[in-house]
Amino acid sequence: MGFQDTPEEWQVTATVTPFTGNKTSVRTDDVVMPDGSVHSRDYQVHPGSVAVLALDADGRVLVLRQYRHPVRHKLWEIPAGLLDVPGENPLHAAQRELYEEAHVKAEDWRVLTDVYTTPGGCDEAVRIFLARDLSEAEGERFEVAEEEADMELARVPLDELVRGVLAGDLHNNCLVVGVLSLTAVLAGDGVDSLRPAEAPWPARPFEA
Repeated sequence: MGFQDTPEEWQVTATVTPFTGNKTSVRTDDVVMPDGSVHSRDYQVHPGSVAVLALDADGRVLVLRQYRHPVRHKLWEIPAGLLDVPGENPLHAAQRELYEEAHVKAEDWRVLTDVYTTPGGCDEAVRIFLARDLSEAEGERFEVAEEEADMELARVPLDELVRGVLAGDLHNNCLVVGVLSLTAVLAGDGVDSLRPAEAPWPARPFEA
């Protein structure tokens, strides 16, 4: 079987939600440890996210530069967004985000990788898709607002992004995981070895 993450749930004796926000909340669970002691664990409850590494015919990745207030940075990122509707199909959400943020559509979709962003303090799960065969979306552009109204769009060669990651110049987790994963795929078994776009995702079950 090799190395594989496995589901497990330790006993929770009490739980409270001291904060509920617009999209996420904070929960405190009293968890029974293996020695029988009970300790509190605080974590953010998150609906989950999708991200899209969109690769064009010239080997360039579509990236966006957006202000992120918690870290006080403008970060280069790949298109991404929340799974706003419980049980939402992640592929449909990813296609929507690519359209809304970049006005682009793709014909070929694969699952690149699935990650927990910060499992020590948040239950957010992200599915990162690889999208290829890109073209301009039809119709009017989606009207963006707030931080997204200040976004910049660029297409950057994959190897340039990898150098930026390893140099410590690029920090967005979906971009980092996405470009390094794709580099490994291209150097290994190839894109056809990736899971199909509708592959099961136990972390965020969905209807096909």
